[in-house]
Amino acid sequence: MTLPGGALAVEVPTLFTAEVPFDKDADNPRDDAYKLALAEVLLRVSGSDLGSNQDAIDALFPNPTSYVVQFRPGEEDTLWVSFDGEAIERVLRGSGQTVWGADRPLTLVWLAVDWGQGSREIIGADDPERMVDEARSIDRNKLLRERILEIAERRGLPLVFPLLDTIDLQSVTFSDIWGGFDERILDASERYDANSVLIGRIRPTSSRRENWSYHFGGEQRSWNGPPEAVVPQIAELLAAEFAVGGNAPIESVALTVSGIVSVESYGGLQRLLADVSLIEEFMVTEVAGDRVTYRVDVRGGAERLRRALRFNGLVEQELLSDFGNIEPASSLEFYYNP
Repeated sequence: MTLPGGALAVEVPTLFTAEVPFDKDADNPRDDAYKLALAEVLLRVSGSDLGSNQDAIDALFPNPTSYVVQFRPGEEDTLWVSFDGEAIERVLRGSGQTVWGADRPLTLVWLAVDWGQGSREIIGADDPERMVDEARSIDRNKLLRERILEIAERRGLPLVFPLLDTIDLQSVTFSDIWGGFDERILDASERYDANSVLIGRIRPTSSRRENWSYHFGGEQRSWNGPPEAVVPQIAELLAAEFAVGGNAPIESVALTVSGIVSVESYGGLQRLLADVSLIEEFMVTEVAGDRVTYRVDVRGGAERLRRALRFNGLVEQELLSDFGNIEPASSLEFYYNP
């Protein structure tokens, strides 16, 4: 089974904010915190090649203070810092670094945990009401869920757990996840409009390594290891798919969108295109009935634009020439269905 192509991308509003340790006893505590925060931001926006290379960061951003737009004390000797995202992206693009925009695929996590002594559970988005003697189970589930969410947040990866409501519990059991019946899990995932699905199997009391399967774009990958190793690999994989280098060539693409039947739908489409970070410029070249054709100057080419539009909710149409052959990639046709 392939996950639905119409699943929407999720906007990550916190890409350019970070909360980092604040050492009051350091010579320049605020400057040190700014450097740490900028490295976290670049890890999300440009990937580990830059985010973990402090020398490269120093060369690109010799004065991190000049990019800070807001800061405030956090909890337990930390500092919350917000940066000027547009200015940072300009530097990255100007130096040929990759940039992964705020619209990102949503990953749904089905995680089965064998706690031992017959205690087996699926981790949900929230914890059910339990008796007092079951509180420990709730606490450890919550800690594991929060641990995974924190790892994902550090990489700017939108990630959710299932509701585990009646619909989910009628569709998926612990044995389904543990036994590797991924098709059943993917069927149950359709209601969440997720772009990718991560299925995990953990036994904390055993020396057995955690086992994970990941489904995205009709492909499956498998990993072993803790969440700290697996979640960053997913972020790297998706960044390689969607991030675009600042030195990527700008190409002109003919884009036709049908379903534009009102002023409101036209305005919605205009806003959608304006928000796609790959698009440098676009202009209307033809209007015919409910179809609007644009010339789109896009960084990274038509294939990148195709993926971006699908993740923003447009439905791709098959585009044929007069001879019944598929048109070249420089021509795209989509349907607008808000």
